[in-house]
Amino acid sequence: MKKIITDTLIIGAGPAGLASAIELSKKKKSFIVIEKQAMVGGLSKTYEFKEGDLVFRTDNGPHRFFSQNSYLYDFIEELINEKWIQVNRQTRQYIDGKFYDYPVKILQALKNVGIYKASLMMIDYFIAKIKYGVFRFPINNFADYVYANFGKTLGRFNMINYTEKIWGIPSEQIHIDWAGQRIKGLDLFSLLKNSILAMFNTKNSGKPKTLVDTFYYPESGTGLIYETIKEKLIKNGYQIMLSTEPVKISIFKNNIKSVICSSPEGEIEFICNKVIESVPLKSFISLLKPQPPSKVISAQQKLTYRSQVYLFITLNKESVTKDQWIYFPNTEIPIGRMSEMKNFSLSMCPEGTTSLFIEFFCTKGDNIWNMNKEALYEYTLKYLVSMNFIIAEEVRNYYHIRQADVYPIYDTNYKEYLNEIKKYLDKINNLYYIGRPGRFRYNNQDHSLEMGILAAKSIIDGTRYDIESVGTEESYFESGTLKRTEK
Repeated sequence: MKKIITDTLIIGAGPAGLASAIELSKKKKSFIVIEKQAMVGGLSKTYEFKEGDLVFRTDNGPHRFFSQNSYLYDFIEELINEKWIQVNRQTRQYIDGKFYDYPVKILQALKNVGIYKASLMMIDYFIAKIKYGVFRFPINNFADYVYANFGKTLGRFNMINYTEKIWGIPSEQIHIDWAGQRIKGLDLFSLLKNSILAMFNTKNSGKPKTLVDTFYYPESGTGLIYETIKEKLIKNGYQIMLSTEPVKISIFKNNIKSVICSSPEGEIEFICNKVIESVPLKSFISLLKPQPPSKVISAQQKLTYRSQVYLFITLNKESVTKDQWIYFPNTEIPIGRMSEMKNFSLSMCPEGTTSLFIEFFCTKGDNIWNMNKEALYEYTLKYLVSMNFIIAEEVRNYYHIRQADVYPIYDTNYKEYLNEIKKYLDKINNLYYIGRPGRFRYNNQDHSLEMGILAAKSIIDGTRYDIESVGTEESYFESGTLKRTEK
C-alpha cells in the first residue's frame, strides 16, 4: 500500500474543505485535499453539459451568495475579481395555481387568496397570539412555532406543507431548531410591516439593498469559486486528489494517526498530524477504528438524512420565467423547487435558449430516488406542461442527477443524538469537523466557508476557534444589507 505523509489531510473538497485549504496555503502550510467525487464544489458545484458546440451550465441547486460577514465577500472577490456580478432577486411561490412574490406583496397576496381566506388567516393569527402568548401554550416543535407566529391557516398555506415536503415527516416531528435556522425573527406582523414599507420605497429612494432582494453571484456558476480555488492550489504545488475517499480512519490515544483511502491508483495510507473533514457525519463515524463506544454508534444510527434527485432540462426557448427560482409548497405537486439558471447569469446558457433545474426531495430507495432518467422526465414533464411552463416540443435534452444525504433531518430527538456524537468527536485532539455534512447542520454556503476558514486559522494560530457558533445568529438568516465595497 502506498503511503503519503502530510501535516494536514483535508477530507472533502466542498466549500468548507476548500476554504480551509486556501487559507492554509496562504501561510505555506503542508496539506493534501482528497475528494470522493470527480469534481470539486460539493453541494455548490456547477455542472457543464455540452450539446454540440453549445454549453449549458447549472449549479447543484439555486445557490446564491449572501452573508453578514464582510470578510467572506472580500475572500470571494479576491478569488474571482470581476466575475462577481450583482443580481436582482426574483423569487415566487406557486400555490393553488397562483404565483406569490417573495418578499410578500400584500395587495397581490390579498387578491390571490381572497377576502374569505385572508380573514381566516387574520382570525387564526389572533387566536394563536392568545393561545401561545396569553395562555403560554408550549412550543415543542416546528409546527407549534409556525402556528404561534403565523396562525394555523397561513402556516399550513405555505410553510408547513413545504417543510413536510422537504423532510418527508410530519411537522410535529420536526425540531424547533429548523424554525431557528430559516424563519427566526419572522411572524405575520413583521411580514405585513415589511410589505407595507416596501410599497412606499421606490428604486431611487437610496434605500440599501438587502440580502432578500439582491445577491452576488459568480457569472459562470457558483462552482467557479471552487474551481478557482482548485486551480490556485495546484498552481502553488498542492495536491487535490479526486475520486479518492476514506475507507478507514485509525485513532490512537485520542488522535487520528492515519487515513486509508481508496483511489484510482489503489489504496493509499495518509500519515497526518491533523485532519479537517466534511464527510457526512454518519459515514464518518462508521470509518473510525477502533469503533466508538456503543452509545455513540447507537446515536449515529438514529441520525437521518433527506436526499435529492434533480432533472436538468435544456430548452429551445428564450425564457420560461423571470424568476431565479420558484417554490412549490403544495404536496399535490411533487416538484420541490425549480430554477431557471439564465436568470442568475446569462453565461449559464447559450443565447436564444434557456434551462430549468428541477429539484425533488426524496429518501434513498423511494420511488423518486429509483426512477430512471426517462421515467423521471415523463413524470416531470406532465406537471410542467399542466402548469403552462413549457411544452414537450421545446425540450432539447434532459439530464438526471442524484445526490444522497443532502439535508440533515432535524427530527424532535436529533439534538440528543448529535450531542452524544459531538462529545466523542471533540475528544479527538487533531480533528476539525466542518460544513453541513461534517457537523450535521443545515447551513448556508457562507457558513460552510466560515467554518473552513476557522478550522484553518485554528491550525495556523495553534488555538481552537469556535466553529460550533457559526451560523447561529439570533436573526432571520436573510436579514441585513449587502456588504461589498463598490469599485
